[in-house]
Amino acid sequence: MSDPEIEDLRDKVHCAVVLEHTPPTWKLDRRESTKLSLKYRRGKGEILIVSHGGKGWWDPTSDAKGDVFGLVQRLEPGINFGHVRKRLREIAGLSPSFPIAERAGRRKASERSVAERWAERRAVWPGSPTWRYLARKRLLPPAIIEAASAAGVLREGPAGSAWFAHLNGATSVAHVDIRGPTYKGSLTGGAKSLFRLPPLAQSFSRVVLAEAAIDALSLAAIDCLRADTLYAATGGGMRPGTIAALEVLLTAMAILPDALFCSATDADRSGDRFAERHRSLAERFSVPFARLRPPVEGGDWNDVLSLRSQHQGSRS
Repeated sequence: MSDPEIEDLRDKVHCAVVLEHTPPTWKLDRRESTKLSLKYRRGKGEILIVSHGGKGWWDPTSDAKGDVFGLVQRLEPGINFGHVRKRLREIAGLSPSFPIAERAGRRKASERSVAERWAERRAVWPGSPTWRYLARKRLLPPAIIEAASAAGVLREGPAGSAWFAHLNGATSVAHVDIRGPTYKGSLTGGAKSLFRLPPLAQSFSRVVLAEAAIDALSLAAIDCLRADTLYAATGGGMRPGTIAALEVLLTAMAILPDALFCSATDADRSGDRFAERHRSLAERFSVPFARLRPPVEGGDWNDVLSLRSQHQGSRS
């Protein structure tokens, strides 16, 4: 028998209000939010996405998702259903702290496709603003920057930002991640797949999968761009297009005798959760797995490359 109050609370309580009233408080990441998906953060590596007009939520680092009742139980493990109702009654009808325009970062969605916007950007060249950002701030070697640019997966963005392409097939741009001196995000309207270097669809006995494209390029630099290795990045969460692309890679790797799938996610709780998802995928396809974890807690592979470069510079 249905309970009218349950449906009433589902209708009247916005998931964002639950996050904003649960200490320690979750905060909206305005730059990476849209009207349809509000990205909330708490602490290091904790992320939840509020969707369906506040009626639902999901965790980009796992398969967890649900309604407002499930959200309270996730935030307060062990709480019984009666106490969940009590919590929700207290905040029923309240609005999130940020109006929709602010939550969406006041950005107007472009009518042009991601591929069209990508096509307007120039390739990176030595001494360009993006080249200087990647070489001086991220300490990527010139050979790696040149390789990514020549492969067609790196382009010059505004204000010295770097644009990294996720491709469907060999040349079709499906999504673009953006990293720069003052901005971290992506073009709206895309569908995540994988950033890859090299980008062409061919078999590799070793795949190294990072979270960010800059981390994938950092590992390529550390490895001196191994010929047997595909350097890839998810750009963050494991979206359907990302999982589909990984399944294609693992299917091809499964028939190779020396295959190795390496998860090179960040050295934090979020990175560890991603790595476990990568491990389960590899096991499903019977592909040997290795975890490449940065040696410093909380660090990523660009941090490792930067420390190596600084150390080598101090010795010269």
